[in-house]
Amino acid sequence: MKQKLIRLSQRYVTALRTHLQPGARAGLRPAMELGRQAVTLGVETLELARMHERALTTLDLADGKTGRLKQAEIFFTEALTPIVETHRAARQSRTDLTRLKETLSRRTAELATTNLQLKRGVIRRKSVEAALKKSGVHYTKLLKDSLHLQEGLRQLTHQVLAAQEDGRKKISLELRDEVAQTLLGINVRLLSLKQESQVNTKGLKSEIISTQRLVAKSASSVRRVAREFRKI
Repeated sequence: MKQKLIRLSQRYVTALRTHLQPGARAGLRPAMELGRQAVTLGVETLELARMHERALTTLDLADGKTGRLKQAEIFFTEALTPIVETHRAARQSRTDLTRLKETLSRRTAELATTNLQLKRGVIRRKSVEAALKKSGVHYTKLLKDSLHLQEGLRQLTHQVLAAQEDGRKKISLELRDEVAQTLLGINVRLLSLKQESQVNTKGLKSEIISTQRLVAKSASSVRRVAREFRKI
């Protein structure tokens, strides 16, 4: 590295000497090229300034005419331009880097917020799923209970209908027996009337009244049974 700097310093002296010669037409392109080489080697502004001072001493221009010193200063300024631009670019890069870091920090914060919202959403979704599952179990139980109650109601209805049918049969049997007994009694009375009408006409009226009572009782029984059927 040291040897490279020495060679750069030597080239600087040579280029400056050529630049200061009367009638030189090379312009400032060599100075710009030296500046680029200095940037490549990592030479900073102060080190290039010292290199320029040594060149002035070598060329015996430290106490020379103002005109040549002015030309040498222009040469140095041109050689320094790449270093200055590099520093400016570096500052811009640092500025851009700072902005990128700020943007990254902001994006990171936004991402963290989004992740938190997603986690909360997942928790809410799991809570809803658990609630739905629990509700499903509850509704399934209610459905089973409802079906069980429906079956119980069906059996109870069947029992009620069976009891009603039994009641009708019982009343029907009672009515049949009662009417049969009444008709049998009427038949007996009629036979009795037939026999007595031949020997005793006086008791005929009394037997007829008694028979009428039996008929009325039978009709009353039929009406009572009819009312009982309507209640069932």
